[in-house]
Amino acid sequence: MVDDATPEEWDRRERPFRGISRRLAARYLRNLGGEFADADKPMSASEIESDDWRATLATDTVEIGQSLTLTEVTVTFEGEPSVLDRLIEEFRRKAMRAGG
Repeated sequence: MVDDATPEEWDRRERPFRGISRRLAARYLRNLGGEFADADKPMSASEIESDDWRATLATDTVEIGQSLTLTEVTVTFEGEPSVLDRLIEEFRRKAMRAGG
């Protein structure tokens, strides 16, 4: 796993995803090779990491119109640019769901 220091050559990219939960986002990241940074608290963990990247999750509720709200999960990805290109694209495909 990565240590607390972020290597200088790493990029940081933030992407919002609507309509998925933090728990589902964490599961997608684990399926892509990450592990919870705090293995003692996996259900409340907001950081998932691997040897090549780190992702931090934050959730918010956003209003769509006057009466509809959605959960928005913002994922902050950190890693080498080539690693992030692949990781974000694979995560985006998993997070994109048609219908309900």
